Amino acid sequence: MLKLTYRARQPGRERLGALVVFCSEGRPTPPKGLPAPLSRVVRQVASLDAFKGKPGEAQLVFSGDAAIPRLLLVGLGPADKLHREGLRRAAGKAAQGLRALAVERAGLWVPERSAALRGEVSAAGLGEVLAEGALLGSYAFNAYRRPENGKERPKELKQLTVYDPGRLTSARSVQQGVLRGEAVCLARDLGNQPANAMTPTQLAAEATRLARRHRLKLRVLERAELERLGMGMFMGVAKGSRQPPKLILLEYRPARKASQTLAFVGKGITFDSGGISLKPGAAMDEMKFDMCGAAAVLAALDAIAQIKPAVNVVGIVPTCENLPDGAAVKPGDILKSYAGQHVEVLNTDAEGRLILGDALAYAIRQFKPDAVLDLATLTGACVIALGHYASGAVGNHDALMDRVVSAGKACGDVVWPLPNFPEYGEALKGKYADLQNIGPREGGAITGGLFLKNFVGDVPWVHLDIAGTAWGVKGVGHVPNEGATGVGVCLLIDLARNWSALARPARAAGARASRPRTRAAGRSA
Repeated sequence: MLKLTYRARQPGRERLGALVVFCSEGRPTPPKGLPAPLSRVVRQVASLDAFKGKPGEAQLVFSGDAAIPRLLLVGLGPADKLHREGLRRAAGKAAQGLRALAVERAGLWVPERSAALRGEVSAAGLGEVLAEGALLGSYAFNAYRRPENGKERPKELKQLTVYDPGRLTSARSVQQGVLRGEAVCLARDLGNQPANAMTPTQLAAEATRLARRHRLKLRVLERAELERLGMGMFMGVAKGSRQPPKLILLEYRPARKASQTLAFVGKGITFDSGGISLKPGAAMDEMKFDMCGAAAVLAALDAIAQIKPAVNVVGIVPTCENLPDGAAVKPGDILKSYAGQHVEVLNTDAEGRLILGDALAYAIRQFKPDAVLDLATLTGACVIALGHYASGAVGNHDALMDRVVSAGKACGDVVWPLPNFPEYGEALKGKYADLQNIGPREGGAITGGLFLKNFVGDVPWVHLDIAGTAWGVKGVGHVPNEGATGVGVCLLIDLARNWSALARPARAAGARASRPRTRAAGRSA
C-alpha cells in the first residue's frame, strides 16, 4: 500500500518522479513557497492557456529540474466554489495521474485554503482530506493479476510525501487521513475478493484478525447457536449453501467507560444467486459485492479502534450465501424471526432483509444500543431511483437521519432520505403470516427498508441502501471505475468520532414517518 509522509518544508535535494501542484480555475498561479524555477514553469503553462485549472483537469509538464523532472498540475475549479469533496476528488485525481506515470516516489504540495474551503475544512482537517483522497485515488486491486507476456510489472507509486513549508496543516492531520483511507481500502479489498475466496468463514477470519490487532472483543456465532436462538429468517436463507453461516459480533469499548453505544449492522451475503428465485445470468458475477455492507462495518471498526472515540461501538455482521440448493427456502415458505414474527417468503432474492431483520433484533436485545445504523446492498430499486451517486436512507428518527446525512455530505458518502409514510408499510402485511418479505415493485427501496423497521422497535435507526454506491461508480476522482468503492466506511467513522447523546423522544418516529396530508402529497413523495 502507498506510504504517505509529511514534511513541513520544501523538497530540497530529494529526488522525486513528479510533484503535484494544485491550481484554481482561471489563470493558474503557483502556490506560495514553490521554488522559483518550478513557479516559472507553472506561469509559462498558464500563459499558454494549456491548462485552465478546471475540476478534474490534469496537465503533465516537464520542469527541466533534475531532482523534480515533472510537475503534475491538477485543477481545483473556481476558488470561491471549492469544497471538501472537491478537494478530496482532486487529490484522488492526482494519485491516479501519478500511478499512470509509473513513478515510485512523488510529492504533493499542500494548497492554501480559499475562503470557500476555510468554511468547510479547518487547518487540522486539510491534511486529512488530501491524504485520504490521495490514498483512495492510488488504490488498485491486483491480487490475481500476473504481468502480461512475461514482462515485469510496471513500477507502482510506493511513497508520496506531502510538502507543507507554509505549515498549513500538520503531520497528525495527514496521519488521520491515512488511517481513514486505509480503512476504505480494506473494505474495497474485502469486497473485490471473489466469492470462492471471501466465504462467510473467511469473513469471520478477517474479523478475527482485526480483533487480535486491536484487542477488540469478538464472538462468532455458528449455525447450531443461531438455530438455538431461533433466527429462523437468517437460517432460512443459509439453508441452500454448504458454506456455514456466521453471525460476527465485534465490539470496541473506550478505555474510559462510555454511557452511549452505537450498533453498526452490515449485510454479509458473500454471494447472492437469488436462491430459488434465481437471478438472470448477466452480471451475476457482481453478486460477490453483496457483502459490501459487512465490509464497511468491519473496516470502520478497524479505524475506530485506532481513533478511540468516547462511545461504545458494536459491529454486527450476519453472513452466509444465498444459493438454490435442494434444501433452499422456497417461495411461499413461512419463517419465524428471532423477534417472534412469522414472515412469508414470496421472493427468495429478497434475502438481505431476512438476515438483517434477525441481526437487528439480536443487536437491540443483546447490546441495547442508543442508535443503530445498517448498511446493505438491499434493492435494485434503489439503483433505479438514485443511480450510483447517493445511497438511499429510511429511518424512524429525524435527528439521527440528519446526523447521517450531514456525515455523508462531509465525507463524500452522500445519503438521500426516502419517505417513511405508513402507507408503504401496509404493503408488507402478509396473507398467511405477520409479514411478507416483498411489496409491489413501486417504491421497492422504501418497502425494503421498512421491512427492517419491524425489528428495531423504537430504537433510533437508519437503514442505508448502498446497492447503487457499493460498486459501479464512475467519474469520481478518488473512486476506482471498477470494483468495490468502500462506501459507508468514513460515514461510520465520523458518526462514532463525533458522537454525542441522541435525544430519545417517547415515540422515535418523527416527521418523516407521519402520514401525508393529502393524496397528492403522498404521490409526489
